[in-house]
Amino acid sequence: MPVQFDVDPLAARLAESTAEFVREVVIPAERACGGSVHDAPEALREALQKDAREAGVFAPHLPARWGGHGLDLRGQAAVFEAAGYSLLGPLALNCAAPDEGNMHLLEKVATEEQKERYLRPLAAGGTRSCFAMTEPAPGAGADPRALRTTATRVPGGWRIDGRKWFITGASGAGFTIVMARTSGGPGDPGGATMFLVDAGTPGMRVVRDIETLDEGFFAGHCEILFEDCVVGDDQVLGAVDQGFEGAQVRLGPARLTHCMRWLGAARRAQDIALERAGSRTAFGSVLGDLGMVQQMLADSEIDLEASRALVLRTAWALDTGSAAAPQLSSMSKTFVAEAVHRVVDRAVQICGALGISAADAPLARLYRDVRPFRIYDGPSETHRFAIARRALKPYRRPRPEVPAGS
Repeated sequence: MPVQFDVDPLAARLAESTAEFVREVVIPAERACGGSVHDAPEALREALQKDAREAGVFAPHLPARWGGHGLDLRGQAAVFEAAGYSLLGPLALNCAAPDEGNMHLLEKVATEEQKERYLRPLAAGGTRSCFAMTEPAPGAGADPRALRTTATRVPGGWRIDGRKWFITGASGAGFTIVMARTSGGPGDPGGATMFLVDAGTPGMRVVRDIETLDEGFFAGHCEILFEDCVVGDDQVLGAVDQGFEGAQVRLGPARLTHCMRWLGAARRAQDIALERAGSRTAFGSVLGDLGMVQQMLADSEIDLEASRALVLRTAWALDTGSAAAPQLSSMSKTFVAEAVHRVVDRAVQICGALGISAADAPLARLYRDVRPFRIYDGPSETHRFAIARRALKPYRRPRPEVPAGS
C-alpha cells in the first residue's frame, strides 16, 4: 500500500486558522502570563478555549459527535504543530496532554455510560483529567510491568492502594485514569486494569506538586496516594486484567501527538534564530552570513523536515492499522525528541545572551521544556531497546544445544 502524505484540505485550512489564532490570541496571552503554563489559572484556560471555539479551531482531534473536527492523525499533525508554536496553544484547542490522549482512550475503550459521564465534559473543556501509571522506584516507570499499585476485589467494586508520581495535570483534575494490578505481581507482563476515579473519592489525594525543570504542562506534575480508595465495578475502564493492552490504545498515538506539538515549539525556536541571524550584526556582517551560523540553521531545517516526515509516516501507519506502527512510533518519539532539543539548543546558541534571557525571548523557557521530552513517554534508551529488539527478531536463531558433559 503506498504511503499517503497528502493532508486533507479541511485539515490544511484548519492548520492555517490555528496558526493565525496562535499568533493573534494565544501568544499575547502567553506573554501576559509570563509563559508558564504550569502556573496559568483555570480562568485563562477557560477563556482561551472559549476563544478557540469562536475561532472554529477547538478540538480538532475529536469526532463530530463530541464537538470536534474529526481529523485523522495525518490531519492532526499539521494542526497540532501549528498549535504547539505556543506552549499555551494545545491547551487553548483542548488537545494538550494528558487530556488529548485520555479522550482518545475513552472514545475507543469506554462504555457508552462512561463516555457520557467522563468523555463528554472532558471533550467540552468542562473538566480536566490525568493518567496515573508512573510510580516511584521500584514501581512502574519506563518498564510498566514493575507496576505495584494494587486493586483488590471488595463487595460491589475494587479497593485501590498505591502511590503514583509525575502524574501530569493531577492538581485540579476532575477524574483520574488509574492503572493498578489486579492479578500477578511486579514484573509480570499482564494483570493490570484501568480504573476511572473521580476527584474527591475518599482514599485518593494529591500529596504534592513536584518541582520540575519544565513548566509547559497545565497544573504541572503531581504525586498521588491511594489508600483504601474504593470504586465501583462501573468504573473499570476496559477489561479486567487487560489494562496494559488497553493502555496501548492511548500510548502509541499519544507519543506521536507529543511529537507534533513539540515540533511546533521547535519551529518557533528556529524562526527566532532566523530572525536574529538575519538582523544582528557582528564582525562586519549579519550573523547569517557567518558559516558556522549557517551550518546551525541548515542543520535545524534538516531536523525539522526529517521530523515532520517521520511523524507523517507514523501517522499514516497508525491511521491505516499498519503492523509497522509500533516500530515507527518508537522511532518517531526517539528521533523527534532529540531533534527538537537540537533545534532549540542551536537557537539559544545563535541568539547568545538573548537566548538565555527568559524575560526577553521564549527560548530559555522552551529549552527547559523540551529537555524532559527525551524522558517523558518513554526515555530514548527504552525506545532504542524496543526498536533494536523488533529489528533483530526475524534474524534470531535458536541457540545450539551444548552436549551433556562437554
